[in-house]
Amino acid sequence: MAWVESVSPSFRARHDSNHADDADRVLHSLERTREYLAQYFPRTIAGISVVFHPGLASLAIARPLMPVAWIATAPAARRYVAGWSGPHELHVLLPDALEARASSVPGSREMLARAIPALYAREVIVENNADLPKRLSPRRLGTELRWAWLFEGAARWFGGQTAHARPAIARRLREGRRPAFPPSVRDAPLLGGTVIDLLVHQGGETAAAHLARRLHPHGPRGALREAFRGRATQDVEQAWRAHLARMASGA
Repeated sequence: MAWVESVSPSFRARHDSNHADDADRVLHSLERTREYLAQYFPRTIAGISVVFHPGLASLAIARPLMPVAWIATAPAARRYVAGWSGPHELHVLLPDALEARASSVPGSREMLARAIPALYAREVIVENNADLPKRLSPRRLGTELRWAWLFEGAARWFGGQTAHARPAIARRLREGRRPAFPPSVRDAPLLGGTVIDLLVHQGGETAAAHLARRLHPHGPRGALREAFRGRATQDVEQAWRAHLARMASGA
């Protein structure tokens, strides 16, 4: 098979020649996502390359930490960890591989269809966060883990996944321990977006983008108090748990 490159105004993709139409659709989706994010974030990223993989094995070979990410994620969200983002490349499954990964429950296919835009949204959010160390280092890794609920949650909300997450959220609430607040690293890919969703309901998308652009000096709880206009953390948590239950029930 011949490897070829597809391009759009802001992105390029590397793929075999049989998947040119898939690549064009993904690049179009990323262009639309970039236009949407530009409404809320001062800087978007152009020039990122999308590298397509036919399956999980190829993805894991290219990005050896992918198996670690799957294991570290709660089972209800594991199938939606379907790619790897970096400042210059997105390593993703081909659209037909994403579709094959979907379960039969409503929303699963839609969440996986939005996996690539969510990966791009994460890079835009990281780029716009003034307090995240820019160089890869143990300090940056620790910061990303501490704030995983914010980076993953904002990425998946602005990437369009959270809107389709009801069945996955319902499964998570049936399985395992009561979720922490803010969500733990294990729950961040699925439940982080529910914190952002609550904030959008109360303060709009601009408030959510503002939260994602800074790391509060008093930590996640300080950030949440400020984002929710000074409400006590316990009150925000109570509102979030009620919101989570509503999302899980579809109410």
